[in-house]
Amino acid sequence: MLLAIDAGNTNVVFALLDGQAIRGRWRIATDPRRTGDEYAVWLMQLLAIRGVRAEEVDQIIISTVVPRALHNLEILSRHYFNVEPLIAGQGAAAFGIDIDVDEPRSLGTDRAVNAIAAHAKHSGDLIVVDFGTATTFDVIDFNGAYKGGIIAPGLNLSLDALVGNTAKLPRIAIEIPKTTGVVGRNTEDQMLIGVFWGYVAMMEGLIARIRAEIGRPAKVIATGGLAVLFHEATDIFDAVDADLTIDGLAILAQRAASK
Repeated sequence: MLLAIDAGNTNVVFALLDGQAIRGRWRIATDPRRTGDEYAVWLMQLLAIRGVRAEEVDQIIISTVVPRALHNLEILSRHYFNVEPLIAGQGAAAFGIDIDVDEPRSLGTDRAVNAIAAHAKHSGDLIVVDFGTATTFDVIDFNGAYKGGIIAPGLNLSLDALVGNTAKLPRIAIEIPKTTGVVGRNTEDQMLIGVFWGYVAMMEGLIARIRAEIGRPAKVIATGGLAVLFHEATDIFDAVDADLTIDGLAILAQRAASK
């Protein structure tokens, strides 16, 4: 079985795959100070609940955009699973795609992995929108080459900045506004309308500009925690794929195993 680990700025996601099937998926807040031992105490209990023994995991792949977290995840892999982990983008787990940007090495591992999975699952030109700590828009051409993208503040970051830098605005939950219009009658509604529909307008506007720049039809694939919520409010997404990053890591691991 494969243990795929995606360490993002906000959460570390662990996914257990048996072949192509995901048998378990767990997340924990990202903390670069968390030791391999601490990960193990938490993760081993979750695996036991699913009836999985550590020795059944024979392959591990790690993707991280938090360099300080990598060492402790490697310790987890070696000490508790007796597995030398693959590192996405390195060695046998090299991306194997054309990264056609000014500074290819600066591309986040998660974005490269998403590009690999999106191209494997969909044909033609693609735009991948990933709702993470930041919201990223990535362009992959019909040959699978990464062509560039956009980085925007994530919705939660935007809301934190709004609440944290004002004296009277309350913290609100992110949801589709219940009002039918966009003119709010109270402070909470006005905030939610501004944050939610403002974000939808930003996405729709940027995707329209990207498509115009590509000059060919392009499918839009959404992933990340808020993808489903926004899919209910706009028709700009052709598909929502919560497991896009995990699928990309599984593809890299499979390629490495076949080398």
